[in-house]
Amino acid sequence: MSLGYAERLSFIEDVGSVGMKEHFDPPDILQEKIKELASLIQQSKHLVAFTGAGISTSCGIPDFRGPKGIWTLKREGKAMPEASLPFHRAMPSMTHMALVALERAGILKFVISQNVDGLHLRSGIPRKKLAELHGDSFMEVCPSCGAEYVRDFEIETIGLKKTPRHCSNAPCRSRLRDTVLDWEDALPPKELTPAEKHCKLADLVLCLGTSLQITPACNLPLKCLRGGGKIVILNLQKTPKDKKACLVIHGFADKVIGGVMDELDMRIPPFVRIDLLQTVLTKGLSLDEKFVNWNLRVESVHGNKAPLPFVKSIEVSFSGIQNMKEVTLDKQPLNLKRRTQRNAEPFEVVLKLFFGNGCKCLSTDIKIPVDFMVSPKSFEGDQDLIFERLRDKAKKNPFCGQTALLQRKSITGPMESVVAVYAIVTNFVYFFRSAAEPAVERNMPLSSCSILKRNNEDERDSKTSVKRSKGNHDDHSDGE
Repeated sequence: MSLGYAERLSFIEDVGSVGMKEHFDPPDILQEKIKELASLIQQSKHLVAFTGAGISTSCGIPDFRGPKGIWTLKREGKAMPEASLPFHRAMPSMTHMALVALERAGILKFVISQNVDGLHLRSGIPRKKLAELHGDSFMEVCPSCGAEYVRDFEIETIGLKKTPRHCSNAPCRSRLRDTVLDWEDALPPKELTPAEKHCKLADLVLCLGTSLQITPACNLPLKCLRGGGKIVILNLQKTPKDKKACLVIHGFADKVIGGVMDELDMRIPPFVRIDLLQTVLTKGLSLDEKFVNWNLRVESVHGNKAPLPFVKSIEVSFSGIQNMKEVTLDKQPLNLKRRTQRNAEPFEVVLKLFFGNGCKCLSTDIKIPVDFMVSPKSFEGDQDLIFERLRDKAKKNPFCGQTALLQRKSITGPMESVVAVYAIVTNFVYFFRSAAEPAVERNMPLSSCSILKRNNEDERDSKTSVKRSKGNHDDHSDGE
């Protein structure tokens, strides 16, 4: 959970139970429960996952109510916990990716999340199979046409407020709004309605890393009971719903879910993160028409005023042309201005991109061809196909930095511009179901990949009965 998000929430006196004691099942009991959960999943015809902050703590995102949770430390008068990496660079955990595997296998039908970290969407859960009850810190929505925009930077506001950007749909152009709820905001019907529907259809609701305290979200899993469904709760703390569950597991989510995937003999897919940027090369003749004045801008695909959070600096060099000095761009906007003779031979601008914290590789190169006599051909690639090829390359060489051109277009006018969009692999994580899984089977050395390990788990909280409940914690009313 973003520290910025916690700071932006409106102040309330009572945030419910915090600092709750963590419980751990003995190893032999835990293994029995893992086998039982695997059997329940195997038999399920309509599995629904209901997730909280506990599945994201191993991603470096602090929780709310754990021993070192944000609200726990606040109540104790202690400093806020430090995130282990920038929020926008957090990567899905083993549990996130196991859910992806279950969804792809047709076992998991729907995911309901109370988290605002956007990791389910980033992991690969289809949007139509996901309800983000409390919003997504990386998503903006158009209030007029409903278009959704997923960003690679954290949206500046919470509370469904207007953001600086506009809808890109030509007939619309409305100001966008953030999607993250504040305490008094009602759960959006777009998320709540399908969540209720799937809970009613579910024969098994798997509650992962949630203390099940804030209403109305915490009541959703109970809707499966009327139709004969079962509830399983996996959390380090006890919850008000434990008595309603057929199975309660106290253990780290990644360890338990990794064990379940072992029992099911299912592989957990690796996570490959692909980021986008665009280059804009603008050129025009000098007054005496002997020179070409040109400008190269490296920017976010979300607009020239949006941040480019994964790029720290760029070293610019030139190939095929003399008298061009290398330069380093280390402040955004990343902008380079040059003048070249009009009859200059074609050359290349070589961009060495250095990545920021949270990226698994230090740098990569992009080469931009420049020919002042010929305009480059426009190109529109198949994004899904290009992404798939990049993922395949990353799996064979998990050191990241692979690049691909997504599209290129020329814009004519007083100043001619060429806009190109590039896709870059910036993170790769391979997940081990168990220590016994041989590295040779993964076709990669053990040292070449990242391993996510679970630290501590709890839950990400949020809202009220039509709005988010601030402190109604009666077991019967299921306040969260």
